[in-house]
Amino acid sequence: MSQTAGARQLQRLKTRRALLDAALALLEEQSLGSLGLREVTRAAGVAPTAFYRHFRDIEDLGIALVDEALENLHATVRSMLATTGDADQRTAAAVELMAALVRTYPAHIRFIVRERHGGVRRVREAVSGQLDAFAGEVAESLGSDPLGAGWSRDDLLMLARLYVDHMVMTASAFLAAALDEDGEWDAVTHTALRQLRLIHAGRVHWAPAREGAGAGAGAGAGAG
Repeated sequence: MSQTAGARQLQRLKTRRALLDAALALLEEQSLGSLGLREVTRAAGVAPTAFYRHFRDIEDLGIALVDEALENLHATVRSMLATTGDADQRTAAAVELMAALVRTYPAHIRFIVRERHGGVRRVREAVSGQLDAFAGEVAESLGSDPLGAGWSRDDLLMLARLYVDHMVMTASAFLAAALDEDGEWDAVTHTALRQLRLIHAGRVHWAPAREGAGAGAGAGAGAG
């Protein structure tokens, strides 16, 4: 690559980064659906025409933010799955990792929490798709654990989605605590730990449905 081409590529990356950062900053106070292209380019300090060299539209920029935000979240999920120790140690480590993620990437996490059920369909579907992928990865890990012996794929996915939903809910609670003048991080941590212990207790005592059993049979097994 020539020096000129390298400089051009570096400038292109800087412009893309400026657009993403400007959008994140603006999204602190509004949803993606209300964000305007000119508003983003003005905040980024670039011409509106430069936007189209990087993104087709605001939705496309939103999907790029989803990918970026959930890449960080995915690293946290993998760290959680790699944590060793007893149930209490793993639970404490999971909550600590979520707290650290929110402290490090608050704008990204706020974006995901808000747009998970937001009004922009493509972005909402992108968030949902990635969280489903996380749940699949968690389910694989749960299936290899002795506690997962005999569990059907559906039951493993149900538990994995419960963990992923709890992770997002806890991140949202940490964000709210970060905005509270009194600082309620300890209270959020305490609640999240108790909730995870309750989920684990349910996991220990769950009567797994047999693979291929009907929905009625699965429900009966869970109630017994």
